[in-house]
Amino acid sequence: MDETATLASSHTEMTEMLLPNDTNNLGRALGGAVLHWMDICGAIAGMRFSNRQVVTASMDHVDFIAPIETGEVAIIEGYVFNTGRTSVDAKVDVRAEDPRTDETRRTTTSYFTFVALDDKGRPTPVPDLACPTADEEALRDDALEGREEQLRQVVDRYDI
Repeated sequence: MDETATLASSHTEMTEMLLPNDTNNLGRALGGAVLHWMDICGAIAGMRFSNRQVVTASMDHVDFIAPIETGEVAIIEGYVFNTGRTSVDAKVDVRAEDPRTDETRRTTTSYFTFVALDDKGRPTPVPDLACPTADEEALRDDALEGREEQLRQVVDRYDI
């Protein structure tokens, strides 16, 4: 495919109010709810980038580094940072925001791979990634380095 799409064209931001239905017995976000939001955000980024339906192929290692408390707002932000022939890689970050103070903190980051599908449900080529601005290049480079570091940590942790 000779077509290109920009990192910025894939940028997706969602917000979710953490309500009791998505919390555990401590009043904190269920990990499964957060993963669900991340998957949706990454898929939307992939669809915006490729102008195709996408399906989740993989999700990298996830650490929940800070909780999201009942009543806080989860901000889920994703973008495509790399492409294969029929796949896109998306970085998805989650922050928690206290709506009373506007303070935010990072809670989770992961990397997803999505496969683009044609109208018959078969893998189909995606555009090449273009980063026409310095900001887009910086985001791409940060995501590539972050994914490599995360994979290195998993290998070290499990002595693979």
